[in-house]
Amino acid sequence: MSDDQPTHDRRTAGRDFEVDLDDVLEDGDDEGDGLFDNLLSGEPIFENKEVLRPSYTPDELPHRTDQINNMATILVAALRGETPSNILIYGKTGTGKTASAKFVSQELQKTSQRYDVPSEVQYINCEVTDTQYRVLAQLANTYIQQNREWIDDRTSELEDLLKRARDDPTALFETEFDDPRDVEDRIASLAADRGEMDDVPMTGWPTDRVYNKFFEAVDYVERVAVIMLDEIDKLVEKSGDDTLYNLSRMNSELENSRVSIIGISNDLKFTDFLDPRVKSSLGEEEIVFPPYDANQLRDILQHRSEVAFKPDVLSEDVIPLCAAFAAQEHGDARRALDLLRTAGELAERDQEDTVTEAHVRRAQDKIELDRVVEVVRTLPTQSKLVLYSIMVLEKNGVHNINTGEVYNIYKRLCEELDTDVLTQRRVTDLISELDMLGIVNAVVVSKGRYGRTKEISLSVPIEETEAVLRADSRIGDIDDISPFVQARFENS
Repeated sequence: MSDDQPTHDRRTAGRDFEVDLDDVLEDGDDEGDGLFDNLLSGEPIFENKEVLRPSYTPDELPHRTDQINNMATILVAALRGETPSNILIYGKTGTGKTASAKFVSQELQKTSQRYDVPSEVQYINCEVTDTQYRVLAQLANTYIQQNREWIDDRTSELEDLLKRARDDPTALFETEFDDPRDVEDRIASLAADRGEMDDVPMTGWPTDRVYNKFFEAVDYVERVAVIMLDEIDKLVEKSGDDTLYNLSRMNSELENSRVSIIGISNDLKFTDFLDPRVKSSLGEEEIVFPPYDANQLRDILQHRSEVAFKPDVLSEDVIPLCAAFAAQEHGDARRALDLLRTAGELAERDQEDTVTEAHVRRAQDKIELDRVVEVVRTLPTQSKLVLYSIMVLEKNGVHNINTGEVYNIYKRLCEELDTDVLTQRRVTDLISELDMLGIVNAVVVSKGRYGRTKEISLSVPIEETEAVLRADSRIGDIDDISPFVQARFENS
């Protein structure tokens, strides 16, 4: 390559590459197309697929203006250096809670920078960071890092001031320092503080020590700290309300900073389990996000699709169908966006230049199957054994399955795997739970003078269900299921 040719360097795994993708696609070789050549040869459908993902925060949120303005009205106090009221945000999955809260947070931080007001928002997903220790450790480490950066910047300013003051004593006029030695002392003090700012380990400390470290870190400099706890009910469910109690009442002890909490929950009743003191201080302001209707979902999809897709690749019925499917799922915008993205991916894999209604229907089936697979995969072992018993019966042509037949096979499975055997009443409860999850269909039918019984059938594809269940190492060890089929005739 000549010296006057432009190069595009990309370093990967310790090697330097100069690669132009168009050259690669045009060159080819005598051995025919490679594995990815055919896939790359088609025209892409997406312009920016990321705007269809739940993690994306758009510049505009249709049909959430009231909720956004309500949040802004509450949080504007932070820009005045005051403590905003704590906020609880409720709404079902896919109603725009997190996206709206993140949007407002970004606007708050942009405005605070313009007005030089020390205000910031820290986001924590409590489904991932789900214990009091982890929440406090993550917050502590975030503020410790910010404090280190503040000390570094401040030290640099003071060193510059000290240098000027040694040459010109008037440089200290209108500062907090009377003498260059005062500046030196301040620099030494900051260095000592920085030396004590160790990160909190993610395990191993007493929780009280972690809380104290967080308290010291957040209060080291003047700031208004807004802490956003998404899926806050998951934190309460696993760790109780101690974290919320500490966070919601710490302002009375802080000297330099102020803390405000935004809690986001899918569960409108989760506060019923909180200590009354926590409930009163945490829920100072409540904002409810209602489900979207089909027309609102259509507007959201239209807005995102203009950025996500190349022009004119969606047929006219794609967005209305995605909106209609998602409206059936309690107005879930996340489901609508997943449908649209998956439909586009399916069209792209088929190397078609248009996304059609057929792609949306295939996407609906795929998403539903993925959901079922994930639900089955994460079932407790006992529920998996009950489901496997039902599957064994259906696979062998048994219809109108009753609880007794399921229980007989279940008992044999437990004996084979050396697992505790639950009572038939408890197994009946597990069948009801599987029914609620949409994995089986259990209908109570009357047998006249013989009483009532449940007739059970699978609501999910049998092959995929079996594959997921047999991926469990214990169930996967079962080779011959015929003895278990015969067990259904045994007396309970």
